[in-house]
Amino acid sequence: MTKAEPSLSEQQQIRKSKLEQLRELDINPYPYEYDVTHTSKDILENEETLIAGEPEGAERVSVAGRVMTRRIMGKASFFTLQDSGGIIQIYIRRDDVGTEEYNTVFKKLTDIGDFIGIRGFVFKTRTGETTIHAEEFEFLGKTLRPIPTPKEVETEEGETKTFDAFSDKEMRYRQRYVDLIVNPDVKDAFIKRTHMVQSMREFMNERGYLEVETPILQPIYGGASARPFKTHLNALDIDLYLRIANELYLKRLIVGGFDGVYEFSKDFRNEGLSRFHNPEFTQVELYVAWKDYNWMMSFMENMIEHVALKLHGSTSVTVGEHEIDFKAPWPRIPMYEAIEKETGHDLSGKSESEIRNIAKDLHIEVDKSMGKGKLIDEIFGETVEPKLIQPTFITDYPVEMSPLAKKHRSKEGLVERFEAICNGKEIANAFTELNDPVDQRERFEEQARLRAGGDEEAMTVDEDFLRAIEYGMPPTAGIGIGIDRLAMIMTDSDSIRDVLFFPQMKPEG
Repeated sequence: MTKAEPSLSEQQQIRKSKLEQLRELDINPYPYEYDVTHTSKDILENEETLIAGEPEGAERVSVAGRVMTRRIMGKASFFTLQDSGGIIQIYIRRDDVGTEEYNTVFKKLTDIGDFIGIRGFVFKTRTGETTIHAEEFEFLGKTLRPIPTPKEVETEEGETKTFDAFSDKEMRYRQRYVDLIVNPDVKDAFIKRTHMVQSMREFMNERGYLEVETPILQPIYGGASARPFKTHLNALDIDLYLRIANELYLKRLIVGGFDGVYEFSKDFRNEGLSRFHNPEFTQVELYVAWKDYNWMMSFMENMIEHVALKLHGSTSVTVGEHEIDFKAPWPRIPMYEAIEKETGHDLSGKSESEIRNIAKDLHIEVDKSMGKGKLIDEIFGETVEPKLIQPTFITDYPVEMSPLAKKHRSKEGLVERFEAICNGKEIANAFTELNDPVDQRERFEEQARLRAGGDEEAMTVDEDFLRAIEYGMPPTAGIGIGIDRLAMIMTDSDSIRDVLFFPQMKPEG
């Protein structure tokens, strides 16, 4: 054994020594390719066909994956192999694969977690377990760190206890690659998330809307109220911002003549982390000309009903202790009405100071930088939003809260906006889009005043966007749907980190 490296654990030192021994045997521990004909799932789903004529007439299969368990029994052994399709048992004999391959490479130099390839035929053991009888064995990848392997131990009291399980939440988020290896059920949530996005994309494509891409690096950030991440472009010596939304660019495309455009976008907001917030998140934004927010409500509830049916075969989805039903239509409740029902306070027509006092009476923390819109948002977020479990449209927001939404056609002081709330959190935000350039400039200037007063999340004036809508934008409905939060609901996940492969974390140590 070579001299131990101080930074390596005993297990790592042993594995590194085995790596060197493989090379001494002229075995490449990291070969370039391997011909895989079947996954474990393929074999288990087609076992009857594959077993027919075993062994002489049986179809030969070639599989590759990680060694997860081993039972060494002299001249023959059993082990399990895990691949992308699941786990399957392998039977291996010295007489089939060769003395050196079996006695040295397999028994002495192979560890749990190593990648190997097997060629052979499928059969069933006396206990009825579908198994591959190995005729050829090939080493495909040496692991230098041990894979966490849970062990079940029966106590004197007859209870079964599990040790060494990779269950610590923080470790699982930090080392998602290990989490996926030893907790394969974790994959299910991410597979469902992908299918969810695919079904939404199909729904929009079938209606003729065009998927597009817009800039992530933007000279002026806009489309939402949030603090941005800032960077610098050396080539032009200018500051740029990671987008907080893609709304204003998609509207430029509506100005340019597209009837319907959408984008699944990575957006970035320099805000806190929580169960429901990650600084980097995904949303889909859709803008459709000639439509309004009433049309968009119907569109969204039908699309999410479609998603639930695709993923679960039902409009009902179990989320924690709740059964959430996405069957359309969803309730539609004006914002002031929802607040009054929960608090007894009618905020319509109230001044900023009156609303500030109501917030204080409700023991809601506010500060001097908050304008009327932010105060109302805080009251709604504290008193109403957490109680909305079934999907609900909250409609008709105060104009102060919505600088990009069109004024309500019949209700003074309000705009045509809705948020979709589900499981106590917003999952979508939508407007009848503001297309009056004079009104839009006034709204931007009011945001600039709020910003000067200390509101770091207020919007900035985007002169190019104003120039775009001065060329004329048709009546338009727009929506942004939070993919991460919707995925949490569709996969019954308690934290946004459970639906992100690599969530943002504090630095280790």
